Amino acid sequence: MRTYTPKKAEITHDWHLVDAAGQPLGRLASRVAQLLRGKHKPGYAPHMDVGDYVVVINAAKVAVTGRKAEQKLYYRHSGYPGGLKQETLAQLLRRKPERVIEHAVKGMLPKTALGRHMYRKLRVYPGPTHPHQGQVRGEPSAASERT
Repeated sequence: MRTYTPKKAEITHDWHLVDAAGQPLGRLASRVAQLLRGKHKPGYAPHMDVGDYVVVINAAKVAVTGRKAEQKLYYRHSGYPGGLKQETLAQLLRRKPERVIEHAVKGMLPKTALGRHMYRKLRVYPGPTHPHQGQVRGEPSAASERT
């Protein structure tokens, strides 16, 4: 069996609006990663970028289960000796809520140049407003985007 390669004219990059309010972080991130990769399309090709653009709103209202808010740690390094910094999920949600979703989605994409290209099609906003009204068609429906 040969790998299907879609032609450039066959590839369309749609826009999806996903509301993160009340959704579990992992389930939301896996759904967004699938949309970015294009795995929901019949013309999916793992070696090409056939995915769509995704706008995530209400990132500050994402849900986590158990005690993850206090126990899950995020690390970053300043580049200087002794510059390792850590913060909990709750602290990061207060400081930069969009970074939590970006971090989760980035971990689910390929660790290649193609994965970095897919990641650039993700837009995350902490509140309900976003500047992409012209690209996104309609508001998110409960059945299509909350799965």
